Amino acid sequence: MIFSFFIRHLLPTKAQYRFLLRPLCLASFVFLSSCSVNEIDSSNDFENNGRDTAALKRETLYLQESLPPGLPMPDESFQSGLQQQITYLNRIQDKTLFLENTHTSVADLRIVAEEINNWLQNPVQQPQLIAHQLAGQDQRGNVQITGYYVPIIPVRHLPDEVYRYPLYRKPVQRNTEGKYPSREEIDFENALAGQGLEIAYTASLVDNFFLHVQGSGVVEYEDGEQKLLSWGGVNGHAYRSLGKELIERGEIDRAHISAQSIRQWLSDNPDRNREILSTNPSYLFFSEGPKAPIGAANVPLTPLYSAAVDPKVIPLGSILLAQVPKLDAYGNLVGHEFRLLLAQDKGGAIKGPGHIDWYQGIGEEAHFHAGQLKHFGKVWLLLPKNPAPETLIAQ
Repeated sequence: MIFSFFIRHLLPTKAQYRFLLRPLCLASFVFLSSCSVNEIDSSNDFENNGRDTAALKRETLYLQESLPPGLPMPDESFQSGLQQQITYLNRIQDKTLFLENTHTSVADLRIVAEEINNWLQNPVQQPQLIAHQLAGQDQRGNVQITGYYVPIIPVRHLPDEVYRYPLYRKPVQRNTEGKYPSREEIDFENALAGQGLEIAYTASLVDNFFLHVQGSGVVEYEDGEQKLLSWGGVNGHAYRSLGKELIERGEIDRAHISAQSIRQWLSDNPDRNREILSTNPSYLFFSEGPKAPIGAANVPLTPLYSAAVDPKVIPLGSILLAQVPKLDAYGNLVGHEFRLLLAQDKGGAIKGPGHIDWYQGIGEEAHFHAGQLKHFGKVWLLLPKNPAPETLIAQ
């Protein structure tokens, strides 16, 4: 799954300058003009998407920069999330983590967490950290920042005429070809029926699909009982974005794509739901977990501070400085603000250095904000100025 900073218009105020990162040799590249839209996926090329097309282009995953003399001060909920982060880092084995043109370690991530924790206790004590900017989707530092949330879905213990679409636990055995079934096979050909894997039954395959995309959710049974369903594994099939599919088919304009517009299209075209849903063969299974939403790092997620990342690019347990999109009530980008984020989750759609998913919380308000986010920002991995001694080498 963060900022007290917001850039208004083109020029920051004097107070805001203390939060700005100063890219290396930026002055030498201010002449760069807008670059080709081929640098990003066409589905992300819409007006006012927040992308900085004049930024320095580079070939490496990370660009090392000096940390600014101030960081965006988080609210109190961040402290709880940070303590969960420290708990996670303390229980995993030390090892070296290779990140293309740099490397770090679990011990380094512990140092970063402690530096941030000490700074929160004594803000005049500047953390001894270095910022490493991600190359982004276009090698210019532009990272698409989408949002996710935990929905609350009405369910039944047993199926009836309305509530007849199961949410499944992960099968113990694969099929005769050594694979788990695809979405088409599970949802429309009953490939898992009769195996006792059903957790609950919903009234909509579309609700199920979006619950799969979110990775976890709260279900409410007919007797009022609520349970959290957490990530319980995937079927191993490649993830295919429904938004991208609908854009490429000309069904929804890329400027208007959002979770809400996709839901509306599926509602307006019930006879085509099987056709479209099955274009994403990836399928997520659930496990019944504790009351608080849990991320892939097995710690509770903190609204507006936890983020889902690709662990091959950003190790779980990292702390990020991110320039996230700031949107108005209509989902229009009005600027960016800096925020500290905790890398505590991962997702099937989060691959490479060009995308992170920002956790918005539980329920409908979080749903609204998550559905609007699709814009570009920038992300820096925070690492210590004084790394820990080399430890166990591991990929």
